[in-house]
Amino acid sequence: MEDIASLRKSYEKAELDETASAADPLQQFQLWFEQALQSQLPEPNAMTLATVGADGRPSTRVVLIKGVDARGIVWYTNYGSRKGQELAHHPYAALQFHWVELERVVRIEGRVEKTSDEESDAYYHSRPLDSRLGAWASPQSQVISSRTVLVKAAAEAALRHALNPPRPPHWGGYRLVPEHWEFWQGRKSRLHDRLRYRQDGGHWVRERLAP
Repeated sequence: MEDIASLRKSYEKAELDETASAADPLQQFQLWFEQALQSQLPEPNAMTLATVGADGRPSTRVVLIKGVDARGIVWYTNYGSRKGQELAHHPYAALQFHWVELERVVRIEGRVEKTSDEESDAYYHSRPLDSRLGAWASPQSQVISSRTVLVKAAAEAALRHALNPPRPPHWGGYRLVPEHWEFWQGRKSRLHDRLRYRQDGGHWVRERLAP
């Protein structure tokens, strides 16, 4: 195996300056996200979600952003999954986007709330049929004996609900309401640009962090 400690990369593609960044972090995120889309990166909508369990231990997984506006960032999942159980106990989380090809990272922290039933229903019914049936079939994060269990459960859901399965009561959306944003742009000599936005009296304060 190659010597891991010797791996190096010089970040030289762009810079992030206070005078050239948006005063509102949502605007800055939308700009960077659009640039990631235009660059045709593989799954630019993938983000790491970090939660904390009742035992105080953190866990992470990759989920897909499905909405963003002034209210926050939305994704959908099984409420009974490990992340769902952890959010029920501790409704705060952190998200991270890593756009490797652009040498950029966005980190967001805040409280988490469930989306409305109307929002969850609308997104659920926009999904392909197989995905809708899969939400019924998978007891997410639970131990199962084999893949056959999933295949059988999906077939049973198809027989039961045909072409119009309703949204399962255990499945829906979460919205992270940002309290902190950080935008990281890789720079040469490890002197990276880091701009943090934090809430202060209902306003966003932008400040530079040392790399």
